[in-house]
Amino acid sequence: MVQIVVVDRAGGERSIEAEAGLSLMEAIRDNGFDELLALCGGCCSCATCHVYVDSTAGMALPPISGDEDDLLDSSSSRSSNSRLSCQIPLGPELNGLRIVIAPED
Repeated sequence: MVQIVVVDRAGGERSIEAEAGLSLMEAIRDNGFDELLALCGGCCSCATCHVYVDSTAGMALPPISGDEDDLLDSSSSRSSNSRLSCQIPLGPELNGLRIVIAPED
């Protein structure tokens, strides 16, 4: 199991556990965070699963793809640590990851 700290849009913080192999988006959605819409279901086509990733975990993340980068460019709240949670597979190297759900565009 991978432990993740999720901060919602109101600033509430909760630790969740998820199976390795799931995407970060699936873990957040499956743990009842309704504000992460994930409208495309993880197909990297909508950017409604936008999160900010704690910079200490940045080195363990897969590189951002061109499609993900283009979708994030459409967000008015993009920052240097923005990622689409559907594009982050969970594994033991991400245990303790802390993310903040980005504002809705």
